[in-house]
Amino acid sequence: MSEIIQSLGQISDRYDAVFCDLWGCLHNGKQAFPAAVAALEAFRAKGGIVVLLTNAPRPNSEIGPQLERLQAPKTCYDLIVTSGDAAQDAMIAGLYGTAVYHLGPSPKDDAFFRTADGTPVAVERVGLDQAEHIVCTGLFDDRSETPADYSHTILTGVNRGMTMLCANPDLMVDVGATRIYCAGAIAQAYEAAGGTAHYYGKPHPPIYALARQKIITAFGREIPDSRILCIGDGILTDVPGAMGENLDCLFVTGGLAAEETGTADQPDAGRLAEFIADAGMDPRYSIGFLR
Repeated sequence: MSEIIQSLGQISDRYDAVFCDLWGCLHNGKQAFPAAVAALEAFRAKGGIVVLLTNAPRPNSEIGPQLERLQAPKTCYDLIVTSGDAAQDAMIAGLYGTAVYHLGPSPKDDAFFRTADGTPVAVERVGLDQAEHIVCTGLFDDRSETPADYSHTILTGVNRGMTMLCANPDLMVDVGATRIYCAGAIAQAYEAAGGTAHYYGKPHPPIYALARQKIITAFGREIPDSRILCIGDGILTDVPGAMGENLDCLFVTGGLAAEETGTADQPDAGRLAEFIADAGMDPRYSIGFLR
């Protein structure tokens, strides 16, 4: 049974690092949550390392400025590791050829095709009929479209035997009060149609391996798994990702699962137990909102 706690501070002495999700935990796509910012700042003040671990399809260099605009200051984190970082590494390594079809918003996600210094990667974006594989960073217009709008693209890719690189495994996120589809929903539909999709963000191993390596590079030491806490609101991404890596997890119920867990300030214990049991998950801790 997941232990419902009142604050991160209640358990922070047990950990040296946290891998914290962004959407639904630190911000809602429109503004940062002040209590969450304060909680992460307090963890860092005690010597803890905060890694923001996000399924954003863009490189980490793009996320910092966005957080500043949302009023999440640099004082609340040490490192940013994105699904886009891990996926871009695979693309640059040549795992998806040199000509790809980009399914996703442009220019919003154009940074995925540039290195940190702005140099274009050696991969050409071409039409679907010319591409070797598909790179999906999201929907062209996530405010009005759903995966059903991509049936032709999906069937074409599947019939041609193209692999889809999914740069954001999230199915949906909440932007304020509006729920929108993400690249993961397209990849899920692609697989349902018989295609192959590769994922690099949560809950898949590459992003966690990258986060651990970033800590070693930045701080010169390895953090034992027993001293790492994952924080997230995704029962299909954050929680299984942590469990798959044998890491403790703090499940934030007031994000994507607010309705299912009956979360106002804190989750309803009975509904939370039923929800995580139905999902086959067992996060060590749960909390209504990160604070």
